[in-house]
Amino acid sequence: MDWNRATAEAAAIAGRWSEERGPGGAIVLFDASGIKATNAGGYANLELSVPFTPDTENRLASISKHFMAATLLLEGIPLEAPLGSLVPGLPAAIGAVPLERALDMTGGLPDMMEVLWQQGIPYTASLEREEVMALLKRLPGLCAPPGQEMAYSNTGWRLAEAVLEAQRGTGYRDALERRLLAPLTLRVSFPSDETEPLRDLATGYWWDGLSWRRGRYGMHFSPSGGLVASANTLAKWSAALLSGAGPLEGMLDRLTMTRHFADGSDSVYRLGLVETRLGQSRIVGHGGSLPGYRNHVLMAPDQGVGVVVLTNREEDALWPALTVLAALLGEAPPIPAALAPGLYAEAEGPFWAELGADSISVMGGFERLMQGADGGLRSIPSYLDIFLNAQSDTVLEGRIGGVARRLEKVPGQTPLDPRLIGRWQEPDFGGVIEIRTDGTARMPWPGGLGAETRLTPLPGGRALAELKHGPWRHRPCLWLQADGSLRLASHRSRVLHFRLQNVPDHG
Repeated sequence: MDWNRATAEAAAIAGRWSEERGPGGAIVLFDASGIKATNAGGYANLELSVPFTPDTENRLASISKHFMAATLLLEGIPLEAPLGSLVPGLPAAIGAVPLERALDMTGGLPDMMEVLWQQGIPYTASLEREEVMALLKRLPGLCAPPGQEMAYSNTGWRLAEAVLEAQRGTGYRDALERRLLAPLTLRVSFPSDETEPLRDLATGYWWDGLSWRRGRYGMHFSPSGGLVASANTLAKWSAALLSGAGPLEGMLDRLTMTRHFADGSDSVYRLGLVETRLGQSRIVGHGGSLPGYRNHVLMAPDQGVGVVVLTNREEDALWPALTVLAALLGEAPPIPAALAPGLYAEAEGPFWAELGADSISVMGGFERLMQGADGGLRSIPSYLDIFLNAQSDTVLEGRIGGVARRLEKVPGQTPLDPRLIGRWQEPDFGGVIEIRTDGTARMPWPGGLGAETRLTPLPGGRALAELKHGPWRHRPCLWLQADGSLRLASHRSRVLHFRLQNVPDHG
């Protein structure tokens, strides 16, 4: 292990944060025995010029997931059991999903944040856990049959909290403390939402093009992404996973055991961790993102080493983590793809993707792409595994989230399908979409205000809307169905159907 080279790489990244005099972060290198090196830079709070240090508390976001998975395993919860047998009152389709598929992202569960956003309720709205669960129990169905594809959703992890309470009569906070935090003497918090005061917590920021803005997230924090800890604490936890210390004996193997799709093929997403490769090295880890916070933890289990990157700035954390870990392992750093930007879609259905200079947005799910060994394109997944090859200048083929896809470039100046024009209403929740002849649309938003968007037409009775809120961009596909209904579909939510109410005046 080249600790000096890796530490120098980490110092260079942290140094840039300090030079910018903006938000910052911490990078911690560790092995199975504990912390080996730390670097930090920038500010944890811009208003008070508080430096970001390795002991600064930060929102872990989705890195939180494997803490819950470990707790469920230690509590002996049967992961193969259907959700409906573990939690009362669930809709039939959701209740039939095995808990393990709800956790490994193959359950087809709609993500509650995107379901709410598609109804006009922004992620900044202050919603209690009970309010979110009440809506969850009214969902009309699944995004896809269980086991068909890997599509990221926090809903399974939200339901896992209810499973723990129903089956063990204890809250997650208490179970986590008793099973893991106390035995390992770790300081990790589980706040209910962003309004709960926490000592030494970094403020999250995002760049609006001119200045830094505070990040906001109003929904109840579930085990999907609610934990708070420092980079040093997360590194100590990860070292304990590598060594199998105390209650974590054999836990990393249990968390990373190969998961399968319904057709028997392997999925890279496991129980709150993703397994992939960096050169010749097997690596496991997970990212985390909340408005103003971006994080990543990566471990190389065979070598017994890893890196933590926690930041309070809205920018990619995976690539810095990969760069530092590659330096440590002596692997060649990944080579970013050089792509011709363009919008692509399947011939039918709501599936689309847009290439950037070195990245891809898949129905709104973002991944950076690198050059594959076979000359194709691949992700080192932050959330979604992608393998693509260019069959021509206008066709991409490969597998995304475990599903074979053929994407064709959308012709320029594609007209809006006139069948989309009209006023559409969703019968279960009452949301209204108005699509106009000029290619604009009024999407649902609180208080009947409506959110204005200009549609990007796709062939075959489809169009992309665009909803921006803070640093996040949501681009659901409006997809005309054979029965005349309109389906709203994104990577994480594809269950809302709208019915045509009337066609507006062309004036």
